[in-house]
Amino acid sequence: MNLKEQIYTRKSCRKYCDDEIDMDLIHEFMKSVKPLNEKIEYAYEILPSDEVNVRTRWSAPYYLALYSEKKENYLENIGFVFQQLCLYLQSIGIGNCWVGMASPKKKDLNFVITISFGKSDDLTREPSGFKRKDLSKICDVEDERLIPARLAPSAINSQPWYFKHSSDGFDVYRAKQNILKRQVLKKWNPIDMGICLAHMYVANEDSFEFKIKTDFENIKGHTYIGSIKI
Repeated sequence: MNLKEQIYTRKSCRKYCDDEIDMDLIHEFMKSVKPLNEKIEYAYEILPSDEVNVRTRWSAPYYLALYSEKKENYLENIGFVFQQLCLYLQSIGIGNCWVGMASPKKKDLNFVITISFGKSDDLTREPSGFKRKDLSKICDVEDERLIPARLAPSAINSQPWYFKHSSDGFDVYRAKQNILKRQVLKKWNPIDMGICLAHMYVANEDSFEFKIKTDFENIKGHTYIGSIKI
């Protein structure tokens, strides 16, 4: 299993088969995921489509409903943890997609977001198929080590991440959206940041570290998220 390879071919899947899936594979993998913040409790449940309110034009046979206690960086943590699972599912032939427009019919106050998934023949894309900002647009100095971050999926492809080189890695920022986009993306963009950081972790599993500094530089139009060492 090589999750790193999946970063360069994964696509958000919206075409599924109704084949059965061994859900134990998910439960087993989740025992090994790395959280961004170990002090935040989170949970998930696997639901069939008839137990989910779906407001998209397409649907999947299964959904993951994600839950979290609300602490600092809890949305980033959800993105970080479950993008690892998304890459794993991709590696075993199971397509998946983060879905903001779906929710369990029975949910509690800790519900965050869903992920659709199912067997699929429409799993991958060529590197040229990614519509992403140039590296020079997401960092202060162009750096090919950030290619995994660049390829991360995000809500309406907003790509809110920005990296500034530091003495031992990068300070990580989230772009502030305009008033119209902010209404849609205020919850999803922090999750997107976690997804992006998950790609950096998977690509640098042995050296990745995340911390929140107090001496970061303020960048106009951006919110500081944390700092990584790779």
